[in-house]
Amino acid sequence: MAASDPLPHGALKGVKVLDLSRILAGPTCTQLLGDLGATVIKVENPKTGGDDTRQWGPPYVLDTEGQQSDLSAYFMAANRNKRSVSIDIATEDGQQEIRRLAAEADILIENFKPGGLAKYGLDYASLKDDLPGLIYCSISGYGQTGPNSHKPGYDIMAQGFGGIMSLTGEPDGQPMKAGVGIADVMCGMYACIGILSALHHRSKTGEGQQIDLALVDAQIAWLINEGVAYLNTGQIPKRRGNEHPSIMPYGVYETEDGHVILAVGNDSQFRRFMEFLKLEGLAEDPRFSTNPARLQNRDALNGILIPAVQRFATRVVLDAMEVRKVPAGPVQTLDNLFATDQVAARQMAIGMETAAGPVKLLGNPLNFSRTPVTYRHPPPRCGEGTEEILGSVSPFGTS
Repeated sequence: MAASDPLPHGALKGVKVLDLSRILAGPTCTQLLGDLGATVIKVENPKTGGDDTRQWGPPYVLDTEGQQSDLSAYFMAANRNKRSVSIDIATEDGQQEIRRLAAEADILIENFKPGGLAKYGLDYASLKDDLPGLIYCSISGYGQTGPNSHKPGYDIMAQGFGGIMSLTGEPDGQPMKAGVGIADVMCGMYACIGILSALHHRSKTGEGQQIDLALVDAQIAWLINEGVAYLNTGQIPKRRGNEHPSIMPYGVYETEDGHVILAVGNDSQFRRFMEFLKLEGLAEDPRFSTNPARLQNRDALNGILIPAVQRFATRVVLDAMEVRKVPAGPVQTLDNLFATDQVAARQMAIGMETAAGPVKLLGNPLNFSRTPVTYRHPPPRCGEGTEEILGSVSPFGTS
């Protein structure tokens, strides 16, 4: 193999992950690790039918007899490149199996309530002395400490408590959550970053450690500019719908036949935009000639721009902005999105064959020149690998 050829496996080949998490934050993290080459064993409770999201549908994959399987779209979104084992950790046999798997694992990830695994002897404090190299990632709603640590955490609660809902939605409407569980997904990404950092530390020192990650903390961290602006001014940000607090014009504008996104980031772009609208005088108007001025006179400017943009079809605006090098884009429905050449070129929709039948999944956005992501295992049926994995002397033997 030439030095420039991609390797036939991911960068994390040989890394072993024991996944005790469920729903979205933890599974997002472990799917990313699996895509990068790690071997992931997902533990599911046989008494409950496994991961909660197996029942979060429709839609579900129908099996060969046309019956509803336990592969919901929600579950499949975060559970490829894993093998599933059914283990009841409330039993002594189940606890022994978890300890056996943990002894071979590099990483254990769980999202029980703080203290929830202590009664089974499976918390970090109970395992760390016997397994000093284990990286143990604990995800919970509010973290292992603090007055709210006992409370459960779901995505919408994190978005509400963490402030992002107060910034999202129309100015006179309800606070609005994002259309997908973005607090969970971002928490899973922070977890992945933390785990990779802990792996690097262990490679130098041999030391494992616990990672304490809260859904709400992750949500607060990605308030980014709005959070920092409040901390430094004490001014509570307002909901502005699709508009930007610091850039104008920036948002979604109605066209003759739909909507267009405009992101006019500087004064020269604004001048070129005004030339297209045949409103060149606005670029010289002191109310609108600079971005700070446009922000101060936002309502007055929108009063002119909104009807002006409505005169044009979406494609006309998009083509004109591309020629003038003014950032603009469409608001696509998913049927349009997944029909684009861009999605095909970037392989952002993939096919896999599950035990229940063929499915389509979202691709991983990471592209490596030497260690590409791989799609080795489709989302598993609950307990699909129990006999093979638990009956093996080396449960993590198959990547």
